[in-house]
Amino acid sequence: MRTERDSMGEMQVPDEALWGAQTQRAVLNFPISDIRFPSEFIRALGLIKGTAAQVNADLGLLDKSLATAITNAANEVASGELDEHFVLDIFQTGSGTSTNMNANEVISNRSIQVLGGVIGSRSPVHPNDHVNIGQSSNDVIPTAIHIAGATSIKDHLIPALENLRDAMKKKSDDFMPIIKTGRTHLQDATPIRLGQEFYGYVGQAEKCIERAQKAISSLCEVALGGTAVGTGVNTHPDFANDVCERLSKMTGLPIKETDNHFQAQNTLDNIVEASGELNTIATSMMKIANDLRWLGSGPRAGFGEISLPEVQPGSSIMPGKVNPVIPESVCQVCAQVMGNHVTITVAGQSGNFEINVMMPVAAHNIIQSAMLLAKVIDNFVDQCVNGIEATEKGPQMVEQGLAIVTGLAPRIGYDAAAAIAKEAAETGKTAREVAREKTDLPEAELTELLDAGKMTQPGLTGAPSGG
Repeated sequence: MRTERDSMGEMQVPDEALWGAQTQRAVLNFPISDIRFPSEFIRALGLIKGTAAQVNADLGLLDKSLATAITNAANEVASGELDEHFVLDIFQTGSGTSTNMNANEVISNRSIQVLGGVIGSRSPVHPNDHVNIGQSSNDVIPTAIHIAGATSIKDHLIPALENLRDAMKKKSDDFMPIIKTGRTHLQDATPIRLGQEFYGYVGQAEKCIERAQKAISSLCEVALGGTAVGTGVNTHPDFANDVCERLSKMTGLPIKETDNHFQAQNTLDNIVEASGELNTIATSMMKIANDLRWLGSGPRAGFGEISLPEVQPGSSIMPGKVNPVIPESVCQVCAQVMGNHVTITVAGQSGNFEINVMMPVAAHNIIQSAMLLAKVIDNFVDQCVNGIEATEKGPQMVEQGLAIVTGLAPRIGYDAAAAIAKEAAETGKTAREVAREKTDLPEAELTELLDAGKMTQPGLTGAPSGG
């Protein structure tokens, strides 16, 4: 062990550790869980610290040689090389001050190490006086959350959603010739093309991409520059803007300094908003996954209109059983994301006057939501969607469907069509067979009115398109 000092006195720190006294106090204070800040957050923190050093040097506030050492050490943080030195629990001080100091101390000690000094001496690179110039935990931590969240969505979630959209579009095109019975309220409805059903999933993916882009937009407004309470005390007026410009070039995100530092630091509103978009994406993904589970149910006692790829045995007792495990994993991730959004919502209302005191848990949850969705959607496409095949069961049931009488309603009236459907249900006959018996419609006209293919294109038949 070595002895380090902070404003509260001496602290024993492991010799091999790059963190210092304040981090060690937090290690002892928060032995809560094994949950640490995700690597995406640590990367964002490293980018901020390195860029801040460069800007402070340009502004004449930091010696250029020290700035170079700090930047190099911060780059090691951003690249993940020093992850083992970020040891603090998510459940810690609500501002994330402990983790901000963890970064300051690691970067300080690593810089000292490279410069040939003594680790823990705080010379020639001091964690507060040099690494943290122009910054406060109260503006750095929310900025890191925003950047990490936005980067996760841009680099991982949106590509996954685009992958899903493209895969669903291919299936939609492949399945467009296949006519089946639609379902509303889990009951038979008018005919629909399997390709149209899948085209709905294309639309969901497209809307999810739009929502992800909105989330990025919300997160790209950052609190940096407000320091302790939003007034910007102890920071150069150009500092935040210059840092944001450099971060934008590095990340490819339109990062900008907020125009109201007081709201940016005492709320998590933008994070709650972005999480809401992720929550909606999760809701949409669960709908798709559950639809595929239902459509592939069976193979004999269920709908069985599509077959899903068989990826593993489904039972320890029932030989030959295969379950829709990939869609099931999607549903579980979606449930987790929905739970994360509840946590973020509660965290968001925990702003007291000039600061929010649940930033670490909000950071963990929004980054986890984005990354889990990205990974499970990619896996969903690769191991399920790409291998879906249509069966003959859907087309075989079209003639048995009762809602097909909808095509008769404009010609014979709603009540008469309903009576035909009811009798068909009671007798087991098809609607076509009952209509032959109960109406004087010529066979050619009956065929025209009950043409399932035309019913999927209402403009050709005059039949209603909704209901």
